[in-house]
Amino acid sequence: MKEIDLFAIFRKLYAQRKKLYKAVGIGLVVGIVLSFSLPTTYKVNVLSGLASMFGLGNASTGFGEDALTFNMFPEIVKTNPFALELLQIPVKTRDGKESLLYDYLDTQRKPWWTYVMNAPGMAVGGLMSLFRDEPEDTARAAIDPFQLTPEQNERIGMLKGVLKVKTDKKTNITEVSVTLQDPLATAIVADSAISKLQEYITDYRTRKARQDYDFQLHLCQQYRKEYFAAQQEYAKFADANRNIVLQTVTTEKDRLQKNLTLAEQIYSQSMAQLQVLRGKLQEAKPVFAVVEPATVPLAPASPKTSMLAVAFAFLAFLAESGWILFGKDLWARVRNELKKKD
Repeated sequence: MKEIDLFAIFRKLYAQRKKLYKAVGIGLVVGIVLSFSLPTTYKVNVLSGLASMFGLGNASTGFGEDALTFNMFPEIVKTNPFALELLQIPVKTRDGKESLLYDYLDTQRKPWWTYVMNAPGMAVGGLMSLFRDEPEDTARAAIDPFQLTPEQNERIGMLKGVLKVKTDKKTNITEVSVTLQDPLATAIVADSAISKLQEYITDYRTRKARQDYDFQLHLCQQYRKEYFAAQQEYAKFADANRNIVLQTVTTEKDRLQKNLTLAEQIYSQSMAQLQVLRGKLQEAKPVFAVVEPATVPLAPASPKTSMLAVAFAFLAFLAESGWILFGKDLWARVRNELKKKD
């Protein structure tokens, strides 16, 4: 195996140092130009966990069930219903402008090269629009999750691109990160996202208990009406037959009294059962603890001009070094072989 002569490599590179300086300089310029072409973005991370894990929640709540529902966070944010609901939240930018997130996402700046790459498609689309009728303006409020418009689908894709959720299965800590071009809007969206995720999990965990509670509440209202009706019927009969001593009157009064007592018992038992179900509903609600709340970032997260400049300068150095050491000789051999064939 042939040994690598590092000193020879160094001498070869040193002899071509001017080319290396030029390549590094070009790399620096390209990195700086790219960094200024990228829009400034801010990032907000929110950490949330189950309070029951820290002894703050209900002791009767099973850890395994909590872990199951809490790990659903990353899957929930991928669903269209969640995205459509989050797109309707109001956001405010640092300059005081207010809008819905749906409209704010359309104001996000893109690198200049994306417009260059999309120019042919935009030109073709504009040309085709001259030969077809303009579609009627569709109200944004009338969003149909079953049949989304291309614009609505694009907004959902944009939201999923700036909103990321990951859960640590060991600690059950969920991290929600949002990256947008305004610091205040970023913090608002991150805070709203974690709140809505918690609402989704709460609804999921309490759905059965709430259904049972609502059904029992309906029964209580019905039994309450029957109890009051039995009270009124007994009172009216007693008032109408006061001081009348007849067996038929006594029998009817006893019957009404029994109906009233039975209605009262049923109503009391249903109310007791309602209180039990109310307790179960409260037990089913997960208790969340926001470990790291959303705060307005003071500095942008990207672009990192110095890092980009250094990275491109280093890549340019490697590319030029590779060309000097191997590429130039390889290309010369290829040209010679081509000339021999000719």
